[in-house]
Amino acid sequence: MNRPQAYISFEVYEDGIDLLGIAKATLPDISYLTSTITGAGMMGNIETPLAGMIDVMTLNLQFLSVTGAASKLLVPKKHHIDLRAVEQYWDTSEVELGFTKQKHVMTVLPKKMSPGTIAPVTAADASGEFNVYYYAAFENGNSLWEIDPFNQIFSVGGVDYWADIRKGLGL
Repeated sequence: MNRPQAYISFEVYEDGIDLLGIAKATLPDISYLTSTITGAGMMGNIETPLAGMIDVMTLNLQFLSVTGAASKLLVPKKHHIDLRAVEQYWDTSEVELGFTKQKHVMTVLPKKMSPGTIAPVTAADASGEFNVYYYAAFENGNSLWEIDPFNQIFSVGGVDYWADIRKGLGL
């Protein structure tokens, strides 16, 4: 059994090739939209998550400093962000360390940029906030999820939970 320990390292790329700098990422929350059900035969209200209907997703990136590469993310256009991480785990059956490769792929638009602070002997803590329009995650090359609201795709573990909905809509 593999017991995750910590991320070893991580890189931020644009278009899969341009390294954007040393960063920390806060990945988007994936929150279902909900509907409240009430009426005859109900004892109060029930909130129900709607299958594959996802609320606004936001990516936050924090950089040590304002770099030319990272500042390109301020350009008001879509950006293809690729976050690559390696996580260390302990394999309890083999009694040794192992590593898991993760990849988070997003299409984003800039929402807010903060150049950070300037002070002696400190990092600038520059940061950016981005609206996420596409989000896919992979572990060791296997798909964890793919969320594409514009193309009505909501897939988890390789199962597209919106396939029947698209079919019902004639798409």
